[in-house]
Amino acid sequence: MIIEALVAEIIDLADTRSRVVVGFTGPPGAGKTTVARRATLELADRLGDAHIGYLPMDGFHLATPMLHLLRRTERRGAQDTFDVDGFVATLRRAATPDTEVYAPDFDHNLGEPIAASALIPATTKIVVVEGNYLAFDGAWAPVRRLIDRMWFVDLPDAIRHERLLARHVATGRSVEDALEWIRNVDDPNAAQIRATRAYSDAALDATTID
Repeated sequence: MIIEALVAEIIDLADTRSRVVVGFTGPPGAGKTTVARRATLELADRLGDAHIGYLPMDGFHLATPMLHLLRRTERRGAQDTFDVDGFVATLRRAATPDTEVYAPDFDHNLGEPIAASALIPATTKIVVVEGNYLAFDGAWAPVRRLIDRMWFVDLPDAIRHERLLARHVATGRSVEDALEWIRNVDDPNAAQIRATRAYSDAALDATTID
């Protein structure tokens, strides 16, 4: 029911303009990607694929060789491990009606961003954006201004940590390494992201979404 109500709200918003951008943000492991993808699939089912675009911030991760070059590999996911300017430029184009946009996505099997692997058609009515830093300032500041409505997705830390641990172990980390990554990378990022919660239009408790 939560997803159905969310989709209905987005469709109502889309009826007021030629192209609408909606966003989902929240800390690592909170479920924003799951919510965003489910909403996108439901919107496409109701309106047709040609009217829905999906733009994940994760597609703008710096690739591993660049992280090695910049010596940022050990904190991948932090603000400065993304191509912020590229994300802003792509989002600005994606927010422009009647514009076709090729966008990168993130291949979780490869653990790398893949250029031009997603298409936002010129016929798009609704663009769904998701990512950690949608409400940040500095170089990220234009992002929030391009999003018409944004939801903050969150979970209690105990559940969020369980999900993060399973995710990191599934990508090959040992339990010890995964727990250290959560302490030293994910949780500091989560604290910064939660500080931006007030800039979202509404909040979603991911424990209420089945």
